[in-house]
Amino acid sequence: MEVKGTDWSGFYAPTLDDFEALASQALANLPEPFKSLAADVTCSVAEFAEDDVLKHFGMESPFELMGLFTGIGLTHDGAVPHTGQMPNTVFLYRRAILDYWSENDDNTLGEVVTHVLIHELGHHFGFSDEDMEDIEARADE
Repeated sequence: MEVKGTDWSGFYAPTLDDFEALASQALANLPEPFKSLAADVTCSVAEFAEDDVLKHFGMESPFELMGLFTGIGLTHDGAVPHTGQMPNTVFLYRRAILDYWSENDDNTLGEVVTHVLIHELGHHFGFSDEDMEDIEARADE
């Protein structure tokens, strides 16, 4: 990629809408049965996680958290919503994802968004962070 002499005036950072489109595409491309099991999970995109969320996880910087699953996962009776229960939601945090992507040039932005989305959906399916790290490590072998 040639940087010298490139006209950068027409380039813009991906917007929240762009991220929603990437997330929608990732959800649409999930294989069965995961696609059906995640059908009721909503996806929301924000610039950063809220301060109370960061505090809950002991994070000092909003760039530390790229995604979050909230709700009651399938293994915790989340398959059947209860009265007053908020929908199961995956939050993607645009600025944290962009920061990660800009420092790791081995993946496209779409691949990073897909990875974060699938990681958070893993929590919906009942996997812990350690479970998912183990699965990823075995997949890389």
